[in-house]
Amino acid sequence: MSAAAGDTVPADWNAVEQALDALGHAVLPGLLTAADCAQLAALYADAEHFRRRVVMQQHGYGRGEYQYFRYPLPPPVARLRTALYAGLAPIANRWYERLQRPVRFPPEHAQFIERCHAGGQQRPTPLLARYLDDDHNGLHQDLYGEHVFPLQAAILLAAPGRDFCGGEFILSEQRPRQQARIEVVSLAQGDAVIFPVQQRPVDGARGVQRLQVRHGVARVRSGLRHTLGLIFHDAS
Repeated sequence: MSAAAGDTVPADWNAVEQALDALGHAVLPGLLTAADCAQLAALYADAEHFRRRVVMQQHGYGRGEYQYFRYPLPPPVARLRTALYAGLAPIANRWYERLQRPVRFPPEHAQFIERCHAGGQQRPTPLLARYLDDDHNGLHQDLYGEHVFPLQAAILLAAPGRDFCGGEFILSEQRPRQQARIEVVSLAQGDAVIFPVQQRPVDGARGVQRLQVRHGVARVRSGLRHTLGLIFHDAS
């Protein structure tokens, strides 16, 4: 795997935080190479890597499917999860300070996972999603228990315009007493998007507001789209 899939992520975390505050998301361009993406997407066919397969239309989530990895995670997935968390934890702590929440996040992901497991959240949440023609994912939030890390990542493993058409990543923000704002995020193969799990702080006329955020995927008009989803808390 490339250096970006190793123990550190080559990112300007100050710029990431500024983008999250201004736009509600941040893109890490070219986090993975095409070869990295192909290697990760190929895991989908090997059931031994996964603890559960979800067919979205059976649950009203949309159309398509995804699989949750089992522990131990494949090394590239584990390294990416650990490295991204390390860059995002200081941002998460500043967000919680602004939101006047007492929870703080430790600097290392293993410490946070210990907290999750002690609270009964012991099932891994990183996943691979697969979308075919007409598949889509409805707007949702990835909440799996009391312990929630407020940021997550999705990495596009397929090439738009070559492997698939459509399938844009979508964010919806709900401000108090306003209509929802929709953001369509353009991604290339290997790009990661960082976005809120549930809420983000925004300065308002009456102090800091909590914007409710949901994410989803628009209809894939043709082709095959794989995505790696990295949620940093585990599930109960």
